[in-house]
Amino acid sequence: MPFSQVQPEKLSAAVVSQIELLILRGILRPGERLPSERELSERLGVSRPSLREAVAELQERGLLTSRAGAGIYVTEVLGSAFSEALIQLFAGHDEAVFDYLSFRRDMEGLAAERAAEHGTDTDLQVIAELYAKMEAAHGKRNPNEEARLDADFHLAIIEASHNVIMLHMMRSMYQLLREGVFYNRQIMFKQRTTREALLDQHRAINDALQARDPQAARKAVEQHLSYVETALHADRRTEANESIARQRLEREKAR
Repeated sequence: MPFSQVQPEKLSAAVVSQIELLILRGILRPGERLPSERELSERLGVSRPSLREAVAELQERGLLTSRAGAGIYVTEVLGSAFSEALIQLFAGHDEAVFDYLSFRRDMEGLAAERAAEHGTDTDLQVIAELYAKMEAAHGKRNPNEEARLDADFHLAIIEASHNVIMLHMMRSMYQLLREGVFYNRQIMFKQRTTREALLDQHRAINDALQARDPQAARKAVEQHLSYVETALHADRRTEANESIARQRLEREKAR
């Protein structure tokens, strides 16, 4: 018969399993510091030697890293799915920018649909609270804060879809966006009419999710990202026209 004796699980193995799941589910994030050894051993209810054994195994697997005098952190590299060479290639070509937006429209539309269907009440509460912060930030006219909350809002929707592969893939995509690889997101929040439109679009997304309407949520996300794409096309045209105008001005000054 295909049976074998059940072996009691080592405490360190249980700790490894718990931390692995927290990283997989995006609860522990790249670059995040773990609590101190004393605090963590108390929270987990294990001895410090068992905890050290678990941490050592996770470090060997490349999931955790130690920083001298600073503690134990989730490895930063987990936040990027792209090589440096590919990142530089993305940064140098507009084709990558608009393919990125098309990809986001497809993936985030699906994520919003799944979030409306599968998100828990707590998931939707997180999204609602982030939207409330977006409304509050709107009145302050701080492009950096608005851009940060925009990313957090969209990532919360992806988290609420409860698909860990999509979560880690899209988190990597958003990290590149935060670093300005695809375009300068703050520009989108500097023009009054654009800011108003973006807030209205995020309100529509939030309303559809809170109503648990999958089709409306997907449509709202797709319309939002189509607007972003159109706005970026217009910005690129303005930049190109301004470059041509400067060349004409230089020519006239030289005559």
